[in-house]
Amino acid sequence: MTRHIRHAAAFCALLLLALLLNALRVQVVRSAAYDGNPANRRESIARYGQPRGDILVGGAPVTGSRDTGEQLRYERTYLDGPLYAPVTGFASQEYGTTFLEHAEDDLLSGLDPMLAPLPLWNDVTRGRPPGGMVVTTLDRRAQQAAYAALDGRKGAVAAVEPATGRVLALVSSPSYDPALLSGNDPGAEAAWRRLNGDPDRPMLNRAVSQTYPPGSTFKVVTAAAALDAGVVTDLDAPTDSPVPYRLPGTTTRLTNSGDGCADAPVREAFEWSCNTVFAKLGVRVGLARMSRTAQAFGFNDPDARIPFPVATSTFDTSLDQAQLALSSIGQYNTRATPLQMAMVSAAVANGGQVREPYLVERTTRRGGATVGTAGSRSARQAMSPSTAVRLRELMEDVVREGTGTRAAIRGARVGAKTGTAQHGIGNAGTPYAWCISWAQGRRDIEPSVAVAVVVEDGSANRGEITGGGMAAPIARAVMAAVLAP
Repeated sequence: MTRHIRHAAAFCALLLLALLLNALRVQVVRSAAYDGNPANRRESIARYGQPRGDILVGGAPVTGSRDTGEQLRYERTYLDGPLYAPVTGFASQEYGTTFLEHAEDDLLSGLDPMLAPLPLWNDVTRGRPPGGMVVTTLDRRAQQAAYAALDGRKGAVAAVEPATGRVLALVSSPSYDPALLSGNDPGAEAAWRRLNGDPDRPMLNRAVSQTYPPGSTFKVVTAAAALDAGVVTDLDAPTDSPVPYRLPGTTTRLTNSGDGCADAPVREAFEWSCNTVFAKLGVRVGLARMSRTAQAFGFNDPDARIPFPVATSTFDTSLDQAQLALSSIGQYNTRATPLQMAMVSAAVANGGQVREPYLVERTTRRGGATVGTAGSRSARQAMSPSTAVRLRELMEDVVREGTGTRAAIRGARVGAKTGTAQHGIGNAGTPYAWCISWAQGRRDIEPSVAVAVVVEDGSANRGEITGGGMAAPIARAVMAAVLAP
């Protein structure tokens, strides 16, 4: 009898050892495979088992969480979703995350180790602290003004604070409500199909993810290069620029949309956006200097982030002289995001310095304790301070008596450059209307806002599409909102 008990005990011990070995295999050796298995819903259940942290604008949340009572318990909600969609992006149980929801996902979902007072204990218990908060740099009034001024027209607005690089507004139109995609029900699936099939592409962030030919707004860069290189020393001296201007090495003749550009001084050519003058200036400056200046403003930077990625604005560095002439007036292969062109305007307003733009002021725990801050932002000199002073004069002239009079704000110092960019095969596409600008309030020591607006309104009459007519009033509305007491 005793022998049978010993055999049974040994057999039970072997079974127990086998169970322990199997548990070791499952939890250690095979843990990565099981964690990554699509059928394993534990991570998803834990992820949506608590409210997500919020994104704040002006100290108030523009996001929230709704208790569904289902297995994936909490769904994301949005306040004024279409207004802030280019900033927040979406957080969907079915389709993942985009923009700030993606860039700050670890913090918002509670996975960031900086949120845990006892990280080792959380590792043992597999618990997670409450999601943190993301405090943005946005100016609520500027964001609302930009969205209202676009009024559903296809286009985008970007506004920054020149001295710091803080992003004050980031609007893309048409927009959409990210809350439509939050869940995993048939409604979310239907919304996903509808939004992706919409020819107006409402989920495209035109402010940072789309590049456009900047047209005549790029003449700010060309003027900066010409002044810094000494190609232009007197803004009021004749430039010996013929009309039409024959592109070097070709029979193609470049003309202007208005009269009075023949041999026009740079000041007049800038005010009335003479293509012939600036195309010739770009050729005289040369490809190397034009490329260096464009890159100093932020073109050709593949690593731009705010903290989510920004599409690379491009200035081609392998051009012949004819192509350089066209590129110097913002055509040919020159492409820019609205955020990049806001940086160009900000550099003029900030004494020639470009501050890297950023959208997150700080991150905090649920209770408000700071986890991280933006810190000091790197700066680079796009042009000499004296050149920036002269470009300020030129941009103010545009508002006072040139193509940008509709950007003027009573009692404020305002500078602008408008543009109408051609695109498409043979320039057959409906032109894009541009305006870049900056404004300084009566009590401000330096300009406090720089703005870029692009409108791609295919419903308008081609002859009525101008930067001064369509984009300048939008820029004015945004600047006025920032300057308002």
